[in-house]
Amino acid sequence: MKNRKLITALAGLGVVALAMTGCAAGGGDAGGGDAGGGEASGDKPYIAIVSKGFQHQFWQAVKQGAEEAAEEFDVEITFEGPDTEADVDQQIQMLQTALDKGPDAIGFAALDSQAAGPLLQQAKDSNIPVIAFDSGVDSDIPVTTASTDNKAAAAEAAKQMAELIGHAGKVALVVHDQTSVTGVDRRDGFVEYMEENEPDIEIVDTQYGGGDQAKSADLAKAIIAANPDLKGLYGSNEGSAIGVVQAVKELDLAGKLTVVGFDSGKAQIDAINEGLMAGAITQNPVGIGYETVKAAVAAINGDKVEKTIDTGFFWYDKSNIDSEEIKAVIYE
Repeated sequence: MKNRKLITALAGLGVVALAMTGCAAGGGDAGGGDAGGGEASGDKPYIAIVSKGFQHQFWQAVKQGAEEAAEEFDVEITFEGPDTEADVDQQIQMLQTALDKGPDAIGFAALDSQAAGPLLQQAKDSNIPVIAFDSGVDSDIPVTTASTDNKAAAAEAAKQMAELIGHAGKVALVVHDQTSVTGVDRRDGFVEYMEENEPDIEIVDTQYGGGDQAKSADLAKAIIAANPDLKGLYGSNEGSAIGVVQAVKELDLAGKLTVVGFDSGKAQIDAINEGLMAGAITQNPVGIGYETVKAAVAAINGDKVEKTIDTGFFWYDKSNIDSEEIKAVIYE
């Protein structure tokens, strides 16, 4: 296997580094989430992965891809994330704990694109390569970012929404946050497409629910109450979209209000099949996890890594949800 000999050589160095820093553990000491990969034994290169979350099925699919790459490239990983995607402080604590273990590389998906700056500098000073995934950071420290082109994906969601509502009417957004790159890009990509291409569509509100289903449902219901002639609602991630669907269901607006989502998961798949949601954008979460570990291995080996790794996206709805192409990138 390519890179295998060099990785094997590096493993010996990894043992020494880990012993010197007293960092054999790999689990979620910082609280919340789940380490997933167990404890780093020290006989293989160790990659610590700190995600934006752990509970959503999206992150479980990312974890699956990371584990597949870890097995293929013969490295050890741990995978953890905060309890919710609003827990910036908890994620920063997890990143600090990961750094304290002296990993050979770190994979990091930032909840707050600026808050992690000092710890990223600490990683750089310690010669620990950082691979950003899903969400970039306001820093040139990561050697690469493995992610969806979120602005382009959100623009596709807007395009589909416009067609579904007949290119006219009021729409609103429930976005997971305004601090991560994904939150900003999935908002701006949608808004900018509408502003540039749909003069008869008015965006009446944008609210932020932290990716929490219950909070997103409450926000969606408030938006609908304030705009009884609303024609469409866009949820920017799994939790946001499921919250919007919940609101539509509770208000008995199925078939009257067009819902477009982002990501996948059983709840969204069911909502599309039941007619509660028109369709959604799916990323390639398994691919994101795989490419993150693959890039980390290359960085450990000193190989050149492209500055960005585009992992792709797809629109899916009732017409193609059972196709082989879509089945390969959605998850339950």
